Amino acid sequence: MNEELLLSVTPRETRVAIIINGVLREILIERQCSRGLVGNIYRGRVARVLPGMQAAFVDIGLQRTAFLHAADVVPKIDNRESHGVNGGSGSDIKRLVREGDTIVVQVLKDPLGDKGARVTTQLSIASRYLVLLPGSSRTGISQRITQTTERKRLTQEVTKLFAQLDVTAGFIVRTVADSASVESLKTDLLFLVRSWEVIQQRLNSNNVGLLHEDLPLTLRTARDLITEKTTRIRVDNQATVETLRDFARDFLPQTSCPIEYHSGPQPIFDLFGVEEGIQQALATTVELQSGGSLVLEQTESMTTIDVNTGSYVGRRNLEETLFRTNLEAASAIARELRLRNIGGIIIVDFIDMEEEEHRRDVVRALTEAVHRDSAGAQVGDMSDFGLVQIVRKRLRPSLEQAMTEACAACEGSGFQKTPQTVCYEIFRELMRQSLAHRLHAYTVLASPPVIDMLLDEEAGALADLQDIMRGVVHLQVDPLFGRDRYDVVPM
Repeated sequence: MNEELLLSVTPRETRVAIIINGVLREILIERQCSRGLVGNIYRGRVARVLPGMQAAFVDIGLQRTAFLHAADVVPKIDNRESHGVNGGSGSDIKRLVREGDTIVVQVLKDPLGDKGARVTTQLSIASRYLVLLPGSSRTGISQRITQTTERKRLTQEVTKLFAQLDVTAGFIVRTVADSASVESLKTDLLFLVRSWEVIQQRLNSNNVGLLHEDLPLTLRTARDLITEKTTRIRVDNQATVETLRDFARDFLPQTSCPIEYHSGPQPIFDLFGVEEGIQQALATTVELQSGGSLVLEQTESMTTIDVNTGSYVGRRNLEETLFRTNLEAASAIARELRLRNIGGIIIVDFIDMEEEEHRRDVVRALTEAVHRDSAGAQVGDMSDFGLVQIVRKRLRPSLEQAMTEACAACEGSGFQKTPQTVCYEIFRELMRQSLAHRLHAYTVLASPPVIDMLLDEEAGALADLQDIMRGVVHLQVDPLFGRDRYDVVPM
C-alpha cells in the first residue's frame, strides 16, 4: 500500500490530504480562527447540575457551556479539583459535582451546531507511542497490535520505564508503538511527563480557562498519521517542512519516510487532484464506476445514503445487477464516510435484493470496508426493506459542516460556502495566477460579504499574501455575484 501525506499551508489555514494508492481518502482542515478543541484541558466551574439527565453544564470560558455526563466524571474525594478514574455509568451526578465546584476537564467532542463541547474529567495526554492517564492506574494496549509476544514486550517495557522514572499514572500503548525501541518509548514518556508537569504548574491559577492545548494540525499529522505505510510527506511551505523535520528528529527517530518541500509552479493540491476531490466531497451525489450512484443527505440528527442503479443494466439478470451495484456501493460508502468525516447515525438504503445470501454478502463487504477506517464504526444487519444502520464516531465536524453553512437564500434547505471559505479560495487563486503569469497587480471581484471579510477579518492575511506575491490586489464589490462566485482579473 502506497500512502502519502500532502500538506497545504497558508497563513490562516492548514489542510492535510491522505492519498492511498493515488486516491484521496481523507482531508483534514484547521483554521486559526476555529481550531478544534478535542484534547484541550480546561479549568472549569460547574454552572448547572441536571439530575434528570445525569449530567452537568460546565463553564470553561467558551461561548457555550460544556456538557459533562456522569459516566465521564471522576468520583470526588473533596471539594477541590479532582481527576482520575471514570465515575461510571451508574454514578449519581449529584454525588459527583455541585454547582460552583471547580473541576479540571478535557474536551472529548468539539462544539457542534448549538451544542457545547462534551468533556470528561478523565485526563489523557497523547504522544507518538503512548497516552498518559494522570491520576489513573488503568493500563491498556491497542487491539491493533495483534502479536502476543509484542504486546507482552511493550507492556513490560513501558511498565519498567514508569517505575524507573517514578511516574504514577496509567497509560495506553498506541498502535504505532508496534516494534518501537525502548529508547523511543522513553523519549515519548519523558515528553508526556514534562507536559503534565506544565499543566500542574498552571493549576495554581484560579481562573477558568485553558490549561493545555493540543498540538497544531501540522504536528498532529506527524504524531498520529505517519505509519510504516507512509512513503512520503510533501509540504508546500518551507518553514513547515523544517518544523516537521525537527519534530520527527526529536520524537520520531525511527521514522524513515522523507519530508519534502514542494516548490513547483502548480499548487500541491491541484497537482494531485485534491481540490477537485474536495469539491466532489461537498456534492450530494456520488457517481459509481458502474453507472450507479449514491445520494447523501446530512442532517443534524442523522445522515441518509440512497443507492441507485442509474444507468447500470448488468449482463445477466436483474438480481445480479442489483447485487453488483450494492457491492460497489458498499466500498464507495466506506470511502465517502471517511473522506467527508460523517459521524453519528448513518442509514443506508440499499437496492432491494431477493436472495438472502446476497444481502449477507453486501453487509459483510460494508463491514470489512468501514473497519479499515481508524475512526471506528459499527454496522448493523440489513432489514427486510434493505436498510442498514451504521454508527460512526463523531469527534469533529464533517467536511460539509466545516466548509459550508445553511443558505439564507433557500431558508436552510441547501448550503453555500462561507465567506471565509471563498476568501481562502481567492487567496489560492491569486497565488496560482501569480506563479503562472508572474504579474504583480490583480483585481478581485466578489460578493459584498466576501469583500467585507477581505477588508476586515482577513485584511492581515491579504496583506501577507501581497508581500509574498510582491504585488497589489484591488478589491471590487459586484452585487450581482452569488456568495460562491468571484473573479480574479490580472491588471
